[in-house]
Amino acid sequence: AACGPLSFEARKAPSETSGEMAAATKAAVVIGAQWGDEGKGKLVDVLAKSSRVVCRCAGGNNAGHTVIVEGKMYDFHLLPSGIIHSNCMCIIGNGVVVHIPGLKSEIEKNVAKGLTGWQDRLRISDRAHIVFDAHQTIDGLEELEKGKTSIGTTRKGIGPCYSAKAARSGFRMADLLGNFDEFAARFRVFIANYRKRYPDLQVDIDQEMKTYRELAEWIRPMVCDTVDLLHSYVESNAGPILIEGANATMLDIDFGTYPYVTSSSCSAGGACTGLGLPPNAIGDVYGVVKAYTTRVGDGAFPTEDLGEAGEKLQSIGREFGVTTGRKRRCGWLDTVILNYTKKINGFTSICVTKLDILDTFDEIKIGVRYRVDGVELKSFPADMNVLKKVEVDYVTMPGWKTDITAVRRFDDLPVAAKNYVLKMQELIGVPVKWVGVGPARDAMIELF
Repeated sequence: AACGPLSFEARKAPSETSGEMAAATKAAVVIGAQWGDEGKGKLVDVLAKSSRVVCRCAGGNNAGHTVIVEGKMYDFHLLPSGIIHSNCMCIIGNGVVVHIPGLKSEIEKNVAKGLTGWQDRLRISDRAHIVFDAHQTIDGLEELEKGKTSIGTTRKGIGPCYSAKAARSGFRMADLLGNFDEFAARFRVFIANYRKRYPDLQVDIDQEMKTYRELAEWIRPMVCDTVDLLHSYVESNAGPILIEGANATMLDIDFGTYPYVTSSSCSAGGACTGLGLPPNAIGDVYGVVKAYTTRVGDGAFPTEDLGEAGEKLQSIGREFGVTTGRKRRCGWLDTVILNYTKKINGFTSICVTKLDILDTFDEIKIGVRYRVDGVELKSFPADMNVLKKVEVDYVTMPGWKTDITAVRRFDDLPVAAKNYVLKMQELIGVPVKWVGVGPARDAMIELF
């Protein structure tokens, strides 16, 4: 589907509408450098203020970003975080899988909090695949089948949907908005095939198709060829383009701690395949790094702290998953994984988040190398059995024992806090451009 009458004003460059200079059109990408929950949404919120387009390229509503604006907390799972900015066109790309009822509910909840004008600023790829409730049910059943070897999914149906996509039996937005009788017939076959494996799978197909006939008309105005739309912004030099990564590199289907990963390419390469952008359209790649490390679900976690420090990080940091509400596992910063994710993504600068959570610690550890049987590992292991056996070498930094949430200049941070950030920069080998010091929207220090 073409994008239709998206209004000439919507495609104008900033210089045509507000007298501002049009920025060079190279898309900037925001990528999580750990296991997710780094605070990517907050950096996207900062960058979206000057962006013309904000895009999601991978994942589904298994992702979760929180942005606080004027005391109101907005939770985004499918919506790009830029949707709260009236100047931003928001694109959900072909690499994203969309649970339409979930998207509708998410929009309604955020409208109740004050979101406006979203109808004219949200576009969804006609190539994006659809997550059905049945995918979510299957997700749970597959986890139960695995028993002790379950991977701790969000049970949002993301894995089964991407599996169907890879098996070429999935459903795209274009299918929903095309011949609906054909769509319904395929859906019946789809459920019948699942029931061969799960005979007790309960799906009211007639009711489901009635629901989707209605959802098709609700979503129709938003669906279009987003490859064409996005390239129209690139080719007209219409202003900065921002790509919002979901999940994180250590959850990437290829490069993460497999099989304890998500089902999409959530490293920088996914920005190209998930939106239809060529590599030469990518400019800066910003890695987002929490000042310590967390992960949700199962899987290896070398710097996890199972004692008092981990509990303290979890409590002070309010470490609960935005999507599932699950308690996050917590531990010290791990520069081994950060150097690994730097290689994969080519970070041009780093955003450090939640530095303030360390305010009350007497000392702070940083993991700097892995050893197995006393021998240092030269690269990050693909074998999870090896990763489970690693011993971590740490450097210990003094804490600053000071509330930094009101600080807005790097030079005004306590010396120990500045040294911690600079040590991170030294160990990762990438310049730190931002430092987050609190939950407030303006609690972000920009260094350069």
